[in-house]
Amino acid sequence: MAELTVNGRTHQVDVDPDTPLLWVLRDTIGLTGTKYGCGIAQCGACTVHVDGTAMRSCSVPLSAVEGRQITTIEGLAQNGVLHKVQQAWLDHDVPQCGYCQCGMIMAVAALLKDKPKPTDADIDSNITNICRCGTYQQVRAAIHAAAASA
Repeated sequence: MAELTVNGRTHQVDVDPDTPLLWVLRDTIGLTGTKYGCGIAQCGACTVHVDGTAMRSCSVPLSAVEGRQITTIEGLAQNGVLHKVQQAWLDHDVPQCGYCQCGMIMAVAALLKDKPKPTDADIDSNITNICRCGTYQQVRAAIHAAAASA
């Protein structure tokens, strides 16, 4: 039995230690905001924070995150208030199909924590999530707007 802390809540999970975190979050705990995209940590749809660092959960085994703080898209808003990245996403009409957006938002939130005023070069080198709808211009505008907000 492994103990996970996800979005501030402790969960006891009885799954194989090699099970990818993505499937523990979705199938065992029931948090389905984190999406399966490619299964090889390339697309970023499965991005979550582990101890504040963005990680692609499809390639992280349960055994690597036991005892660490995990945050999913469901835990990003606090006290009923959207995170500034979530709000910027809405303000800039970023989502189209929306499938990749949870992972993209999580990657951007981690970037802004580390680099509160990212340049376009910072965004290009750090936000490698794939959006099939091609909303990259709206993503960039939303990132700069979130960085400019308090």
